Amino acid sequence: MDFTKMHGIGNDYVYVNDLDEKITNPAAVSLVVSDRHFGIGSDGLILIRPSNKADFMMRMYNADGSEGAMCGNGIRCFSKFVYDKELTDKLMLTVETKSGIKTIELEKEGDEITRARVDMEMPILKTKDIPMRWSEEECINQPLQVNGQTYQVTAVSMGNPHVVTFVEDTKGIEIEKIGPYFEHHEVFPEQVNTEFIRIIDNKTIEMRVWERGSGETLACGTGACAAVVAAHLNGYTSRKVTVKLLGGDLLVEWDEGTNLVYLSGSATTVYEGTIDIRGVKA
Repeated sequence: MDFTKMHGIGNDYVYVNDLDEKITNPAAVSLVVSDRHFGIGSDGLILIRPSNKADFMMRMYNADGSEGAMCGNGIRCFSKFVYDKELTDKLMLTVETKSGIKTIELEKEGDEITRARVDMEMPILKTKDIPMRWSEEECINQPLQVNGQTYQVTAVSMGNPHVVTFVEDTKGIEIEKIGPYFEHHEVFPEQVNTEFIRIIDNKTIEMRVWERGSGETLACGTGACAAVVAAHLNGYTSRKVTVKLLGGDLLVEWDEGTNLVYLSGSATTVYEGTIDIRGVKA
């Protein structure tokens, strides 16, 4: 199987051109390629597939084989992939995902695609749609008991569920211990991504993220969007915020007029290769 390893500020995936839809068991393939010791090493697998609704379809699988609905970093690299591989010559693309059709604007430096801006659509705040088992219609700055400790949380969906909590120090968090308790909390029937946020100023935040199905990652595009929505709703920031993650910076804009969230950041190709998956029921 031919593949391309790519990352968006450290959120890395293995990309495969599957326009002929030969990979019939992508969950199993994702488990193999994502392994950082015995495989390629990644946060998951992303397939390029045909769409009858958009220019392309993106299917993404987490490192544990579970299918994800959307990935902001992943879709930027997806768009660079289809342009670099001459599958399209468009600089404005539509991509079908499990959370809807996204529009991506590619940015060039010379002849190279280096960045992309994604229309992430409107944030979802109604708890029943996140989904979240919650008595109130929204969950903004509400207490949540997690492993015996109370956290003030705000819940947002950006096509996948997120819960955001604000902390004074992101570096001291034992995220590998607390992350799974958030991820598998009973109030989140489809599990949840968790963002731990430190406010730097009204235009800058710092973030660490625990992603469902993958653990801590260096970056999460939908998580950055959810964090900025939550930070603004709680009165901490403006609507245009730089999000500083372990892998680098993302720019998130929550437009007041349209209510749309835009995500901008880099897209980088690491290397290409071929991996033998004959032992996998692909």
